[in-house]
Amino acid sequence: MEDNPSEVHDYLKTICPDLHVARGEYDEDARYPETKTLTIGQFKLGLCHGHQVIPWGDLDSLAMLQRQLDVDILVTGHTHQFTAYKHEGGVVINPGSATGSYSSITYDVNPSFVLMDIEGLRVVVYVYELIDGEVKVDKIDFKKTTAPQSPH
Repeated sequence: MEDNPSEVHDYLKTICPDLHVARGEYDEDARYPETKTLTIGQFKLGLCHGHQVIPWGDLDSLAMLQRQLDVDILVTGHTHQFTAYKHEGGVVINPGSATGSYSSITYDVNPSFVLMDIEGLRVVVYVYELIDGEVKVDKIDFKKTTAPQSPH
């Protein structure tokens, strides 16, 4: 399945029919955009693989992308390492790598993924990370200060 992105896409759609995908570094499928924005509840989210952000994983560079996309939550990747920051009134999340696959940045990669629960002006990010053979679960709570204003 790993060698056929279309099979992976189809499988993921069986888990979540409302699937959103941004193009990865080696994706050749033109139907996937470089960045994608979507609104869930009161939050505007941005998706980007992250290889386009230089230096890779740099918070200031990611914050610039977050401002460019005008999103409350930026979900990005590429480094294969979990990170989450509350930054400039928003959140920047890298869910890491569910398989713990190799990273060109570091050898210290733990398998990880995140689930987000968005309700009203609050988002709770649940982080699942495999550390020394044990699954550790952490929680990041973020409250938006105001609802988005409607366009004039």
